[in-house]
Amino acid sequence: MRWTRREWLRMLGLMPLGLGVVPRWQPVLREGRAPLLRPPGLRPGATVAITAPASPVHPRELRPALEALQSLGCRVVLGRTVQSGRQRYLAAPDRERAHELMELVADPQVDAVLCARGGYGVMRLLPFLEWGHFRRFPKPLIGFSDITALLLALTTRARIVTYHGPVAVSTFDAFTLDSFRRTLFLPEGATQPWSLQDSRWEVLAPGTACGPLLGGNLSLLVSLLGTPYEPELRGAVLFLEDIGEEPYRVDRMLTQLLLAGKLQQCVAILLGRFRAPWGQKRRGSSIGWQPPLPEIFRDRLGGLGIPILAGVPIGHLRSKLTLPLGVWAEVNTQTRTIRLVEPSVADEVA
Repeated sequence: MRWTRREWLRMLGLMPLGLGVVPRWQPVLREGRAPLLRPPGLRPGATVAITAPASPVHPRELRPALEALQSLGCRVVLGRTVQSGRQRYLAAPDRERAHELMELVADPQVDAVLCARGGYGVMRLLPFLEWGHFRRFPKPLIGFSDITALLLALTTRARIVTYHGPVAVSTFDAFTLDSFRRTLFLPEGATQPWSLQDSRWEVLAPGTACGPLLGGNLSLLVSLLGTPYEPELRGAVLFLEDIGEEPYRVDRMLTQLLLAGKLQQCVAILLGRFRAPWGQKRRGSSIGWQPPLPEIFRDRLGGLGIPILAGVPIGHLRSKLTLPLGVWAEVNTQTRTIRLVEPSVADEVA
């Protein structure tokens, strides 16, 4: 069945889970027309909703996240997309996933939204989302990998801070949980911007710089080029990660960003985890010998003349940071330090 726009909007006014009524949509906010808005921070007793805007998940895979959130004093509710039982590569049809996401954002009983997993499908949602709606109900939205498209689109179009961090199927080890808490919870998130130093990080290019954090999965960032959701990287501290990509493909994507003039706009770059395809050695592939990734990074990024740190705990790895997109951070390669210079959440809605 094909819905008309009127039928679709009427459906969005219905809240079958008793989540309340979605208010009238706000107009799309174009980049630069509004100040960046930080969602209110979380406190013990907060309700975190888990939804699946991309690939499906089985509820039993959520046990680590449920235990981690409960250890922080949070209550957890599951969206219908998490319980759909679909076996295909999407958790639910595009409109249903978009509808549930906007439902949860508007629900006064929900304080934050944690994405169940990445996989595939988030870019298909973007045309169905109303960006003014997210700004009217600013709430922390957390995820990574395929969720990158949603995070960047929200920060670019709705002008709200989003959070590149674990998904519900992630392993919430002590490092991950501590970063999650320090970034999203009060009082730390609003009053004590964090810093992280690690002598094991590799300096690919020296320097110090400060700017808003932006980035995520390299493949998704490249896929947004030329769309209405392409992020503005001017003055940004860009962070990148990816998984399952052969070195020549990483080279090609970085080259595309260079040809588009995007990397030249950044003031610093943080490189997270880049894991080679399963069953492949980093130096071997179907096209023959390839240089190791560090060599590709130096070749493609070294001429930018900006500080670059590699090995930062971002992406598809057990212990990962929660990074607030749009919040300013300082990168210092001499001390191998990343430091937020402003709060990652608000004390209350502005």
